[in-house]
Amino acid sequence: MNAAIERRVLVVEDEPTIAESVAARLRAEGFVVELAGDGPAAVAAARRTPPDAVVLDVMLPGFDGLEVCRRLQAERPVPILMLTARDDENDMLVGLAVGADDYLTKPFSMRELAARVHALVRRATKTAAVDPGQDFLRVGDLEINRAERRVLRSGVEAQLTPTEFDLLLHLAERPRAVLPRERLLAEVWGWADASGTRTVDSHIKGLRRKLGADLIRTVHGVGYALEAPRC
Repeated sequence: MNAAIERRVLVVEDEPTIAESVAARLRAEGFVVELAGDGPAAVAAARRTPPDAVVLDVMLPGFDGLEVCRRLQAERPVPILMLTARDDENDMLVGLAVGADDYLTKPFSMRELAARVHALVRRATKTAAVDPGQDFLRVGDLEINRAERRVLRSGVEAQLTPTEFDLLLHLAERPRAVLPRERLLAEVWGWADASGTRTVDSHIKGLRRKLGADLIRTVHGVGYALEAPRC
């Protein structure tokens, strides 16, 4: 990456060995990396120099990664990849609920972490032109404003993370069509493999919690489809 398109990543991790390893890999990938070792330092660093993405450990001194995530997203939305030491779906769902876009469970491969960060930054910075006549998408009582990235159901606005918005829009553009998890990973997350199908499942749960359990239908063993909600 040259100076004109450098992307900054804030790595928040209190274990120095892990922090330095992550930073070294991301720098090798062309990112400018800043390190923070606790919750207050992470929030201060993000305020001082807004990052393009954050790699955020859940367990931190000061205050934990969930609180860091809440504070960062309240001030300025930013793609966040959370790191957790426990393969606990409840932890993952809480992280997604407070604004994380993706997660990795320790131990993880540096190659996978780098691929996830690239995907987050790529999706956050793409500036695909939107036809002014296609700014709004309506499916039953669901209304999606592409340009403003806002979602309303029955007139009530839902606060979605960037990834939740992209996933919902992808489903809403193909109402009733069953989209396999692997296809969603490729087209929404930009992943080349199907190793993260639980990520899709967790984001679907987040959408159901925010927009209603009846909105997205599960097709067991295949994927998901957006139902046409009643007006």
